[in-house]
Amino acid sequence: MTTSTSVLITGASTGIGATYAERFARRGHDLVLVARDKVRLDALAARLRLEHAVAVDVLPADLTKSSDLLLVEARLRDDERIATLINNAGMAQSGSFIEQTPDQVERVIALNITALARLSNAVAPRLAGAGKGAIINISSVVGLAPEFNMSVYGATKAFVLFLSQGLHLELSPKGVYVQAVLPAGTYTEIWDRAGIDISAYAEMMKVDDLVDAALVGFDRRELVTIPPLQTAARWDALDTARQALLSDLQQAKVAERYRP
Repeated sequence: MTTSTSVLITGASTGIGATYAERFARRGHDLVLVARDKVRLDALAARLRLEHAVAVDVLPADLTKSSDLLLVEARLRDDERIATLINNAGMAQSGSFIEQTPDQVERVIALNITALARLSNAVAPRLAGAGKGAIINISSVVGLAPEFNMSVYGATKAFVLFLSQGLHLELSPKGVYVQAVLPAGTYTEIWDRAGIDISAYAEMMKVDDLVDAALVGFDRRELVTIPPLQTAARWDALDTARQALLSDLQQAKVAERYRP
């Protein structure tokens, strides 16, 4: 017996997205799976239908292509059964900023920022009108750490966190839950696809552990879920310091230290 709602997941053919698909299928949700690799999507869909007796639609799409992105946007706007969007699709890029080409930079931004924002924009009005639903955005702790030397990737993930926080303020009064999930290093194909050798990296988190932890935060309706953060009070302190900084701003008055 399935639930009355379905979940659309981007980047669903493998890794974090595929694991989310399995977990929501286990919970009885029908699925719409979005990724470039139709062969993998079909195989995953067939397995989930068999194991969990849910309906699974496959929607092959390259979200860096406008025509494909428009198709997914239309599905989110028009399919009233979709009550949860998981913006998981993302990519990294090897090399420093000055080693990356303009096209490489543009592609990372197109997938990690533009596609995520457009898909959220496509579904949010309908969810707000219904007074229910959820948007899960996969960010990264790299978005908090320019010291990690992943300038463009980190900047895109900082955007995802900020957008999620802003959407929470706008949409939660309308009954829509928004969650930002911030993994650290996780064993997925993103590294190989980016051309990044992780053989010398410290041990990373397993995908199953990451998604299960993220779903604990989801069920608790956390705004920001950081599975690898061992002391939750660290995030609370950071957010409290940020708000204190805002309270110290005086828009019309130059701070004493900047006066000639």
